[in-house]
Amino acid sequence: MTKVVVLVDGDNISAAHAALIRTKAARLGDITTCRVYTDAQGNSGWHEAHGFRVMHAGTGKNAADLLLSIDAMELALRDGKRQFVIVTSDGDFSHLAQRLLDHDCHVLGLGESKAPQCFRAACSGFEVIGLEQGGTFVQPRASVVAFTSFPPAKVPAPASAPRHPTKTDWKVRELILELQPNGQGLQIGMLGGRMRERHGISTGSLPAKNWRNYLAQRPELYNLDAPGPKAKVRQIAAGFELGKQMASN
Repeated sequence: MTKVVVLVDGDNISAAHAALIRTKAARLGDITTCRVYTDAQGNSGWHEAHGFRVMHAGTGKNAADLLLSIDAMELALRDGKRQFVIVTSDGDFSHLAQRLLDHDCHVLGLGESKAPQCFRAACSGFEVIGLEQGGTFVQPRASVVAFTSFPPAKVPAPASAPRHPTKTDWKVRELILELQPNGQGLQIGMLGGRMRERHGISTGSLPAKNWRNYLAQRPELYNLDAPGPKAKVRQIAAGFELGKQMASN
């Protein structure tokens, strides 16, 4: 089973989200590391959050951010972890997410609605935690957060289950690996022409009707730059490997 690492920016995210964070992370596999980074000497609700190890970062400026980033890269490079959940609403973590992707890791970002686009786009996928009503944050009772049913009008669309790579996905991956220089990504604008020339696959045959939408619907397989004329796509090796394992079971 896939091993999942959960790293929480405790200076930025409330402990009221603790149970929901673990519920979302558990969909990805077996949570083997679950840490929250904050000043452990402060009065923080994270001390009472079940299943989280509080990492004392001290009181220095950006201390929690720095320690979280160091630990994430150590887990990826030394221990070979490939599935990360980074929980923050701080755009500075976009650098960490991108670096993890460069090392073929899958990164799910979790954060509040204020999380900036730069962090959302840097992750393999992003989900909002918490609901807002009339500008006031509303959080379900902590004791039942993992099982609470919200009014239908307020429930965010549930995340789809990880997709099995299709024959088209394997062909896209082959092109990306062949043409991307040093893992920097293949321009999405080039993808359509190459797929049509080599495999006879045009956008008209795609259910999403264009390549960006097709790729964006598969965050476990592809990482996309923000929209733009030179936006690139990178394949996520861990996502394809997980899809291969799921298909063989």
